[in-house]
Amino acid sequence: MFILAILLFLLLYCGMSFFFGYMGWVWLKHSFNFRQKKTYITVVLIFSLTIIVGFAASSAILQTIGYFWLILSGFGLILLPIATLLFFLLKRKGIRMIGFGVISLYILIFSFGTFYAWSPVLKTYDISIDKNVERNDLKIVMASDFHLGNIVGKKHLEKFVHLIEETRPDIVLLPGDLIDDHIDPFLKGNMGETLKKIDAPLGVYATLGNHDYYGSDNEKIVEEIEKLGIEVLTDEVTMIENDFFIIGRNDDTDKNRDDIESLVSSLDSAKPMIMLDHQPNQLDAALGNGIDLILSGHTHRGQIFPGNLITGMLYENDYGLLKKGNLHSIVSSGFGTWGPPLRLGSRSEVVTINVSFQ
Repeated sequence: MFILAILLFLLLYCGMSFFFGYMGWVWLKHSFNFRQKKTYITVVLIFSLTIIVGFAASSAILQTIGYFWLILSGFGLILLPIATLLFFLLKRKGIRMIGFGVISLYILIFSFGTFYAWSPVLKTYDISIDKNVERNDLKIVMASDFHLGNIVGKKHLEKFVHLIEETRPDIVLLPGDLIDDHIDPFLKGNMGETLKKIDAPLGVYATLGNHDYYGSDNEKIVEEIEKLGIEVLTDEVTMIENDFFIIGRNDDTDKNRDDIESLVSSLDSAKPMIMLDHQPNQLDAALGNGIDLILSGHTHRGQIFPGNLITGMLYENDYGLLKKGNLHSIVSSGFGTWGPPLRLGSRSEVVTINVSFQ
């Protein structure tokens, strides 16, 4: 199935690149009498192969160029047919201006997309848990999907540290995808030096996401992250000040992970139970086992339009706060990005959750 998915992606990618390249050639030829066909084909081929070479060489620059080409050709499937229709509606006139109009739209896409990706906002939710504990309230900061690696690095991570310092939470929770597949770029970039600055009175806790498994570095990731004072809960439970439980699930990628029932069966259900589960796809099981608050990421809220429409169809809660019985599900759009460092229809964010106990 994995090989089939790769083949389908390559076929789609080749089709998008060909279509975008061909339409670009038509515009250049008819607007500027451009005739350097071999040169043009060579340039298109180079850009098309950049993403593959970037991954093979583990080059951040080549990967970024390749991702931008992917966005160009991907949005070409939407913009270029519209431009073609407009061309025929204008009775084959104005091809040059139509082309410049498309370029202007691309500039807007990349400008806003870059800003939304690298300028995180603080999202706040207020919830109430109907359980009596020693404390009256709890301030949580939650952030998911950092994807620390060749694209997202120390500079963006520093923004998270500053937001933690500003918000002063009681506890920090990180539900998965801290690392983008492989731990090596994280170590080479000395990102741990920044990550270990995260501090909270009740501690910092994390779980693994699917991308923490993809590079088969999950055990090394746990080892390196725990060196920084962050406790990684791998199908584990910890009690905080005899007041509430933090339950950390392994990602659904781990087919041997414990189910929710086995994780909570021995716990005192009179105490609040907060679960970190990277993928928000087991809300009914969480509700049925008495979880009060489940924190997830994974969806990125689609990251780039129209991806948000797809995640909205795939998940009961693909973003924000959903209350289901006594369960509160909060899904973040993520702090980092996967693939192209762009966001449209979503925003890089850190989530503050103000919990009151009744």
